[in-house]
Amino acid sequence: MPFHHRIRLRRAALGTAAALMVLPVAACAGGSNDETSSPAGSDASQVAKTSKATISANVSDGSSDVAVDKLVQVSSTDGTFADVKVATLKGEPVAGALNADKTRWTATDRLDSGRKYRITATAEDSDGLAKKYTSRFDAVSLAKSDEVYPSITPLDGATMGVGMPVSVHFDYPVANKKLFEQHMKVTSSAGQKGSWNWFDDQNVHYRPAGYWKPNQKVTVAVDVNSLPAGNGRYGQMDRTISYDVSRNQVIKVNAASHQLQVFRDGKVIKTMPITTGKAGFTTRSGTKVITEKYPTKRMNSETIGINPDSADGYDLDDVKWAMRITNTGEFLHAAPWSVGSQGQANVSHGCTGMSTENAKWLYDHSIIGDPVEYTGTDRQMTLTNGYGDWNDSWAEWQKGSALA
Repeated sequence: MPFHHRIRLRRAALGTAAALMVLPVAACAGGSNDETSSPAGSDASQVAKTSKATISANVSDGSSDVAVDKLVQVSSTDGTFADVKVATLKGEPVAGALNADKTRWTATDRLDSGRKYRITATAEDSDGLAKKYTSRFDAVSLAKSDEVYPSITPLDGATMGVGMPVSVHFDYPVANKKLFEQHMKVTSSAGQKGSWNWFDDQNVHYRPAGYWKPNQKVTVAVDVNSLPAGNGRYGQMDRTISYDVSRNQVIKVNAASHQLQVFRDGKVIKTMPITTGKAGFTTRSGTKVITEKYPTKRMNSETIGINPDSADGYDLDDVKWAMRITNTGEFLHAAPWSVGSQGQANVSHGCTGMSTENAKWLYDHSIIGDPVEYTGTDRQMTLTNGYGDWNDSWAEWQKGSALA
């Protein structure tokens, strides 16, 4: 037989065989109940198993105005979670945790204004079959006037004296003080405990019972992001700062004996003659704190309510080695014009004056946060005139806490 005839016969045979092979498949697709007619029929009769687990969230998929104080919760029925993630579309995670039986995940972080979020979760039923869940939502966008920002003093990384309290100032009033205070924590590396004290709706301070222990680190965490502050406002962000407490130095001024002493670790390291406020300008007794330092400071009597053209008026351009201790204008500074009265009489307008040499020494050996204790006058320091925090007894101070 010629070669091309053999090829045609083989092709015909193959075509016939292929047609025969198609017939059983066509019969099965047509609805046959004969599952044993072919292996293909047996596979098609099997139904895919689905997980009995269900997953839901307390935030609807597609929501565009979820409140920023919402704590997202993802729950599973008839299943346990293998994985839950809540994050911004940029991948920034929202912290949270599963309950003991892994059926519910609850966020510990609140939401950020205007951010877009995705939830992804996987749960498994008792047979180990997985159920997957994905949803999207947006947090409501707040105006800046609807957010409360916390400013913290001291600044992060600062080194302070043992008398510096922690101060937090909110740029809008906080009505929910108790809630905010529950989310504000101060940690001392020396283990010191303290208390917050609200001076008003915008200012809250923290101090221990006594001065800070020296040579330690203090960390302040103000975790108020998206907390409701009241009056339709929310905390703008969480903030954490750490600062160092330096050596233990306390300055003591006796206005009656006209003497100033510097104590380092409880021991006197320097004594110098000084002058304080004369009659009508009495220096306040009580504990103050150094808040500012200036190598040269202009001092004008008008800033403390004295007419510069009066007999008590003054305008000095270059007062040396000045350290502020009250908001109302009391400083420790060089006063070479009163050296003859220093150690003898009180002749100033309320400041503590000393020789230029002594003022330079004190300036060089003092830091912001050093406490300055005044005695010997009948005029008392107040709580809010600078850092007057130490003038409250510990029992009285604690009453200022919103949690008291």
